[in-house]
Amino acid sequence: MNYYETIPEKEKIKCLLCQHYCQMKEGQVGVCGVNKNENGELKTLVYGHPSTINLDPVEKKPIYHLLPGTTALSFGTVGCNFKCPFCQNWQISQEHTVDTSIEVSPEKMVDLAIENGASSIAYTYNEPTIFYPYAKDIGVIARQKGLKNIFVTNGFETPEVVKDMASWLDAANVDLKSWDDAYYKKVLKGGLEAVKDTLRGMVKEGIWVEVTTLLIEGDNDSDKDLEEMASFIANELGIHVPWHLSAFHPDYKMQDHEYTKLQTLQRASDIAKKAGLLYVYMGNVPVHGDTYCPDCGTLLIDRTGYSVTKNALVDGHCPKCNRAIEGVWK
Repeated sequence: MNYYETIPEKEKIKCLLCQHYCQMKEGQVGVCGVNKNENGELKTLVYGHPSTINLDPVEKKPIYHLLPGTTALSFGTVGCNFKCPFCQNWQISQEHTVDTSIEVSPEKMVDLAIENGASSIAYTYNEPTIFYPYAKDIGVIARQKGLKNIFVTNGFETPEVVKDMASWLDAANVDLKSWDDAYYKKVLKGGLEAVKDTLRGMVKEGIWVEVTTLLIEGDNDSDKDLEEMASFIANELGIHVPWHLSAFHPDYKMQDHEYTKLQTLQRASDIAKKAGLLYVYMGNVPVHGDTYCPDCGTLLIDRTGYSVTKNALVDGHCPKCNRAIEGVWK
């Protein structure tokens, strides 16, 4: 795909990576701080320059229905197209200075994953949509080498990017941060409808999708909002789509806000299950995120923290009733 369009009459280019659709004059950068109009072309300033690389359990993304118990080579760059005041990686996401002394080519990133025994590469920590040209170049090679690709994203991709992703991306964990469009626009500097469009688009394109909502008491945890979110997931994405309900902890600009109570997560979980969702998980709390067969109730995957202590799946099926469990298992 082309990552930008030229607007000759304005002497600008329009970035097509996210739904801000930034229009930039020569020398300008977009909202994300890392995509620039350079000589009339879009230059991704962080291309080849990761800010952090780690080996993580795939469960930490969180992705629970793709190769459980395996490792993901995880990396991010600087920059972001949102301004979330609760960001847990704000030191890199709200930073725009690129350290060009660190250079990792797409080929080298895939080699690092293979050398370290990773089964997948996760594009994470900051918003990967802003470094999509770099991510895709890595992802295409990774897929050729038998690795899976995972996007951990705020879901503000353009339809053009979502369509393009289908050729190389295996799975995405998408944040559904709120059910209030005004909150999205005023506080997060994004938009709810765009995120809903991305979720629908990813499911339509056959990308495995899991949804995460960071529950912040008083901001996005009303019964009404949770019921409508659960209904959206169930009716428009599918009852098989996992929903991760995660506890907030004070960070960045919300240091004075309270931790999310376990009872709040449990209330949200009950609402999700009442809506018909088959796989509901609680995160950032000391409880097991176990996977059960929706038909017979057999414990399929036993998790303690980010560790898988038991995986009873047989070729993606329940060993007791033979129900096919939705996910990416090989």
